[in-house]
Amino acid sequence: MADNSLTSLQDCEDFIRGCMFLGTGGGGGSEWGMSMLKSALDDGIELRWTDVSDIPDDVWTCTAFGMGSIAPKDESVQRAIDALGLVDQFGHNAMGRAVTELAAFTGKNIAVVVPAELGAGNTPAPLVTAMRLGIHCVDGDYAGRAVPDEMQGTPYLYGKTSHPLASVDRWGDVAILKEVANPFMLERIGKMLSVAAYGVCYQAATLLPAPEMKQILVPGTLTRSLKLGRAIRLAREAGKDPIAAAAAETDGHLLFEGRVTAKEWEDRDGYMFGTTTITGSGNFEGKTLKVWFKNENHVTWLDDEPWICSPDLVVVADRATGDGYTNTLIDVGHEVAVVGIKGLEAFRSERGLGCAGPQYFGFDIDYRPIEEILHQGGLA
Repeated sequence: MADNSLTSLQDCEDFIRGCMFLGTGGGGGSEWGMSMLKSALDDGIELRWTDVSDIPDDVWTCTAFGMGSIAPKDESVQRAIDALGLVDQFGHNAMGRAVTELAAFTGKNIAVVVPAELGAGNTPAPLVTAMRLGIHCVDGDYAGRAVPDEMQGTPYLYGKTSHPLASVDRWGDVAILKEVANPFMLERIGKMLSVAAYGVCYQAATLLPAPEMKQILVPGTLTRSLKLGRAIRLAREAGKDPIAAAAAETDGHLLFEGRVTAKEWEDRDGYMFGTTTITGSGNFEGKTLKVWFKNENHVTWLDDEPWICSPDLVVVADRATGDGYTNTLIDVGHEVAVVGIKGLEAFRSERGLGCAGPQYFGFDIDYRPIEEILHQGGLA
């Protein structure tokens, strides 16, 4: 059973499942990701990723990703789209168009696509994009999870430049962001383009020679996602606990179980912000967990006391199936389990916490490593 290719719908479903789990509530929707993969399979396109050690050093690489809020859209958005007579021009080729626009603007022959993050949409889409362009998709990404901002990726952490950026929306609008004042403005302008496009843009950025890409890549994460999704499914089919299987596969910990009793959210500035409240059940009866998200889950409170926070991962999943939830779809009444996973060690540095810790997201909370918190609580 290959771990570096998707040859069947079952493989694709397993891959999506693993990517969604590690997406921590964001990373794009599974419907988008699955449609990209299925279309490629139907077209006879090989879906395969390349180990970073097999990428030549003399080639150029870039990221390709969807940018925008994951919030559901109401009927007023569709009415505005219809009023302007907008029609999808690119379909599944929009992200590929962004890559070719970046290559044309810079004059670089881009031979490798690097997923910017993990997620049910933002990992399958760059894989399919690379395969349709006839180039490599590397087995790795720049975050080890899904993230809302440029600043939670390793390019920012290690001082790499992500501009110029090519942005394409499905209506046929193409923009090149030639220069930016700093990465915060790249993120802001990119999100504003997605707001103008009524939800999402497809972008290519972070043009790096292969040796620099290799220095900052989080390696092996596509393979890890496939194995994780497969482990969850196999546990479920065998009548075993899929949450326990997911925790074992990720070296994670069951943090909480219960029912979603409230969800407050807003769509603002190209992000979905909100808080999910989970009332405990079983061993967690009488306790309450709150999970704050900015597209992805980042800050939690256990009985109103600060608890697990980014850069560690907080995954909210269906208790029965083990499938992760995006914050677009999770809702009151869902029976869930919450799994915590250690994040990238590099983001525990002063610079890393400055762009990925709870204070970056506006909370007066000092970050504590997940293993320290759980050890004190007797869970680790």
